[in-house]
Amino acid sequence: MQLVRVRLLIGSLLLATVGDWVEAVDESTSTASTAQSECVRSVTTASGSLIDRGRTFCSGELIFEDNFDFFDFEKWEHENTLAGGGNWEFQWYTNNRSNSFVEDGALNIRPTLTADQFGLDFMTSGTLSLQGSYPTDHCTNDAFYGCVRVGNRQHIVNPVKSARIRTISSFNFKYGRAEVRAKLPTGDWLWPAIWLLPKRNAYGTWPASGEMDLMESRGNENLYLDGVQIGTRQVGQTLHFGPNPSYNGYPTATLTKNALPEQEFSKSFSTFGFVWTPDNITVSINGEDLATIGGDFWTRGGFDKHNLENPWRHGTRMAPFDQEFHFIINLAVGGVAFFPDAATNPGGKPWKNNSPQAATDFWNGRAQWLPTWNLERDGGKSASLLVDYVKVWAL
Repeated sequence: MQLVRVRLLIGSLLLATVGDWVEAVDESTSTASTAQSECVRSVTTASGSLIDRGRTFCSGELIFEDNFDFFDFEKWEHENTLAGGGNWEFQWYTNNRSNSFVEDGALNIRPTLTADQFGLDFMTSGTLSLQGSYPTDHCTNDAFYGCVRVGNRQHIVNPVKSARIRTISSFNFKYGRAEVRAKLPTGDWLWPAIWLLPKRNAYGTWPASGEMDLMESRGNENLYLDGVQIGTRQVGQTLHFGPNPSYNGYPTATLTKNALPEQEFSKSFSTFGFVWTPDNITVSINGEDLATIGGDFWTRGGFDKHNLENPWRHGTRMAPFDQEFHFIINLAVGGVAFFPDAATNPGGKPWKNNSPQAATDFWNGRAQWLPTWNLERDGGKSASLLVDYVKVWAL
């Protein structure tokens, strides 16, 4: 009798369990069906190794996220180049855990000195060659003598090592809402940037296919131009566009934001964001919308007043900003365009923007700028660009 009662009890429990499970499945199916029916298809598109080909998104869906709990090399690839771009910046972008690493939940991009690795004599006599034997060691940009530099007394090799990472292989998107939370570096002549370039040059080479600068700043704490602190208190956001480099409409799509004293962007983390739609781009800092820039960039740039052919004539109203773009995060140094000669700075500026040996002049004047980087005091943390997260949502 006891055995029979046990069997009946077990059978009852099984029956109850099966009933509950069926009810749970029905409820789950109903919830999933409701969620699916409530999905509003977004105009956002995305591609890359992290995105299934042809995938569509629901409005408001989080489509990219990196909280930098670890360095995810499936998302970010390093650029390996000595090229300083058209600005002839002074850094060497390399894949090295002294210059780019994740620590305490934040990406760190930290500058170091080339001479610390190779010695002082190497600066004027050494050869930097980035012709790596392994694919990930290959030079990524050979423009502007980007793959090989030979030092001499007039033209030294790149004096600073840093990092520039991008998502071109893993994630590109068109239209959406994006946020990057970052703390900017302190140190004379440091140039942090968070920006986007097109996946494909659908309208031709730069700037015909566009560039979106979400954040650019200067690490100087006491750099003034016309009475305005243009260093750690100021950030800029810019769109570059034009039929060729001689015709770039960025002055019509550039804005700056200045923080109050003691609220510099190097003091704490700030959130840099934008909402990008088929009609316009709205940029923001810490939730405050700063500007909305509409389409028709041919007219905005004033290019219709010149005898030029419009490369965007077959695009949409937002061309060239109607294609997929990817993220770039980097810490540059110096160059011959971003730091005005007319600005005042304690100890002066070691080079002139028209100098034929600007990098050498910068290096020879390191007694002025190197102490401001505090590389010995805090291991370069204050001179580092720190990024807490990068997130993108579908429109």
